[in-house]
Amino acid sequence: MGPEVLSILMFVVLMVAIALGHPLAVTLAAVATLFGLIDNGFNVVGLIDLFTNNNWGNFLNYTLVSIPLFIFMAQVLDRAKVSEELFEALYVILGGLKGGLGIAIIVVSTVFAATTGIVGASVVAMTLMASPTLLKKGYAKGLSAGIITSSGTLGILIPPSIMLVVYAGLTGQKETSVGNLFAAAILPGLLLSGLYILYVAIRCYLKPQDGPPIPPAERTATFAQKCMMFVKSLVPPFGLILAVMGTILAGVATPTEAAALGASGAMLLALFKRTFTWEMIKGSSISTARTTAMVLALFIGGKVFSVVFLSMGGGDAVADVMLGNNLSPIMVLLLMNLVVFILGAFIDWAAILLITVPIFTPIAMELGFDPLWFAMVICVNLQTSFLTPPFGYSLFYFKGSCPPEYSMGDIYKGILPFICLQIIGITAICVWPEFITYLPSVFFGAK
Repeated sequence: MGPEVLSILMFVVLMVAIALGHPLAVTLAAVATLFGLIDNGFNVVGLIDLFTNNNWGNFLNYTLVSIPLFIFMAQVLDRAKVSEELFEALYVILGGLKGGLGIAIIVVSTVFAATTGIVGASVVAMTLMASPTLLKKGYAKGLSAGIITSSGTLGILIPPSIMLVVYAGLTGQKETSVGNLFAAAILPGLLLSGLYILYVAIRCYLKPQDGPPIPPAERTATFAQKCMMFVKSLVPPFGLILAVMGTILAGVATPTEAAALGASGAMLLALFKRTFTWEMIKGSSISTARTTAMVLALFIGGKVFSVVFLSMGGGDAVADVMLGNNLSPIMVLLLMNLVVFILGAFIDWAAILLITVPIFTPIAMELGFDPLWFAMVICVNLQTSFLTPPFGYSLFYFKGSCPPEYSMGDIYKGILPFICLQIIGITAICVWPEFITYLPSVFFGAK
């Protein structure tokens, strides 16, 4: 059986197993084991050696230590209710504008994304906090769902991002180090946030009934009070962002050291806000252990899957299809992004990353694409996987936490414009690669 047939069968079996609801990490490893045995003549010892040799480097990767530290930081901040105070301040400051509450949610989610890196925490927190208010103030349910779910996905892109740490661990290239990826992701993340704000402002200006301002009777705060509320709510999280990202971008600390600093800073912030308790630390630690185990199990399962796929010639088969049909580099890039986009509608971002990066990266290098630029295009594309039906995780995070008045129909209808905005964002960074390359060149001299 040739590598082309085996490669197709491997992906078909993987998709069927995922559709049957089996755990993703176990599914990846099981499919890899099955096809690895078929490919090497059922040589069990040889297959174990292949898995061990290719995963040993993962266990020695110091950068991956930052994953549980960033997750712990996010869990502590979530329980410390840092975002609630900022939302209350922006509610007062922006509530008088058409669409002002929606814009406030996007701003809070953008700040929260820079302190968490976990989409689930961002979406659930903002849903519990803001969706009842939006409903009460008369916002269109579809728009409300779209605002919360889309802005919540910024947590997977704006650093510190677990996805970027995993990507750096997969490639092991200097060009796609954690520092370079963090610097490269800042402007694309802010671009998407800006597109969301612009859309909400324009839509609510044209259709005020979709996002009415809060009544004048509720606008009682003076300008000085608004300034004080804004400064008081923004300084603590901004200080933490500066401590984490500033030390990485300044070259003072490694990502792992900065993650430890962030985890310590999150506990100090909780102490300052008087939400620091033994139960909070216990709950944060348990959630961190579970999430870290899930991420690293996926990392190992995805690694053995890609090792088997490449060892039986699947990578060469894919490269031959993409490079051997006289397709232009732009068409190949479009095809790779289309594959990532379609996979995002069905499986988790981590699995997509672990499956596609080892296959697509050599093709991108063969075509002469800048490794950092290509990495960020794929990562921005992967953000859409949280929104694309039928299995966009943010949609289910929202539905599980919102008031019963929101139906899945409202949610699906509401996220479509934001998916289009994400596609516009991907197009923009492809047309103007400076969105990606500028900050890494400033901080690290990367080109």
